[in-house]
Amino acid sequence: MSTATAPVRSSFSRPPVAVRRFSVAEYHQMAESGLLAADDRVELLEGWITPKMIHNPAHALAIENGQAALQAVIPAGWRLRVQLPITTSHSEPEPDLAIVRQRRGRRRRAHPHPTDVAVVIEVSDTTLDPDRRLKSAIYGRAAIPFYWIVNLPDRRIEAFSQPTGPAAQAGFKSRHVYGARKLVPLIIAGREVATVAVRDLLP
Repeated sequence: MSTATAPVRSSFSRPPVAVRRFSVAEYHQMAESGLLAADDRVELLEGWITPKMIHNPAHALAIENGQAALQAVIPAGWRLRVQLPITTSHSEPEPDLAIVRQRRGRRRRAHPHPTDVAVVIEVSDTTLDPDRRLKSAIYGRAAIPFYWIVNLPDRRIEAFSQPTGPAAQAGFKSRHVYGARKLVPLIIAGREVATVAVRDLLP
């Protein structure tokens, strides 16, 4: 296990061509009006409507493995969401896995907000750089307590904690790297509820 010596932070710059950013409310209106269909592979990231990558077999298997491993240890009152939206102030990402509070009534009216989320997880192969920078900035700015990257090329988990919250250079202050033979502590609402074997999440 190793710890980064510098904060992992990032910001998202404007694309080189003139395009329009959208608010979360406008993004929802586009979906409600039919401009965005349910099967459109996009997500809202820092105001930009961004295409989602198509999953290769290893990526898909890692999601399945993570779902099985985490579902077995999540405590009562929490549930695992798979590739479903969470709503922040300026984004609506769809992380590969997210552990969220179990609030059925509210969930009919809105996606989980950051205060509902304990851990978000992204499986990364070709998306390592944006997952380390853009997604880290989004989740850190939203003050989501823990963010894991399942790093497929290096066969390890990068676990981010201590979010900065709203900041010009948002992200996480701490990063721990767990190799394939290590165990990652799963912390929910300030309590370690289990340890997860890295090999159980890898394809």
